[in-house]
Amino acid sequence: MRLEEAQLAVASAGGVPVAGIGERRPGLAPSPVWTPYFSVRDADAAAARIRERGATLAVGPIPLGQGRAGLAADPDGATFGFWESPGLAWVSGEGGGAPARLDLQTRDVFDAAKFYGAVFDWPTKAGMAVSYRDGHVMVEQGGQVVLSLRGGGAPSAEQPPLRPRWLVNFPVDDVERAVAAAIGAGGTRPQASAASWSPKGFSRTLQDPDGGLFTLSYRRA
Repeated sequence: MRLEEAQLAVASAGGVPVAGIGERRPGLAPSPVWTPYFSVRDADAAAARIRERGATLAVGPIPLGQGRAGLAADPDGATFGFWESPGLAWVSGEGGGAPARLDLQTRDVFDAAKFYGAVFDWPTKAGMAVSYRDGHVMVEQGGQVVLSLRGGGAPSAEQPPLRPRWLVNFPVDDVERAVAAAIGAGGTRPQASAASWSPKGFSRTLQDPDGGLFTLSYRRA
């Protein structure tokens, strides 16, 4: 399905599209979730690498906007997307300028780092560095932490917040104020959620009115 055929609101930062919010058709789509899309040069090559490394290619590559994209689930079941599009500059692909940090909750951080590093060819990316600290695998791009991989996810967990998954972590100047605003707009704090890493050691995981999970942490100075 092409982007223009869907009911989609696009959010921009500095004039660059950074997020999309689409209408979910009851009974025809999964529960609401933020899905990270990684930019790639060649969608077909990315799809092949995903299959070769034991993951599931669920959709695509298919036309999306001015390019082609696909959806997949890694070997532990965490869902992610990849997108080949002119001028796309989202995290861990061919460009930079990520508007938020992405946190992966997974079974084994080292297995996950090997999988995503191979699929998206992290070792060859200019300005990208992978390190281990505080029990997390950190991926930095241009000196900024853009990805955090942490353990604790259980594929068989009964509660969705504890299963392997990607979480979008939005930076804010005041976490508690942002939490209060989210709750005032109908959001909630999930009953079971693991704490995520943040540069100042403090973040909050929230659930939007439709059930989508996301996190908030202090903006890096």
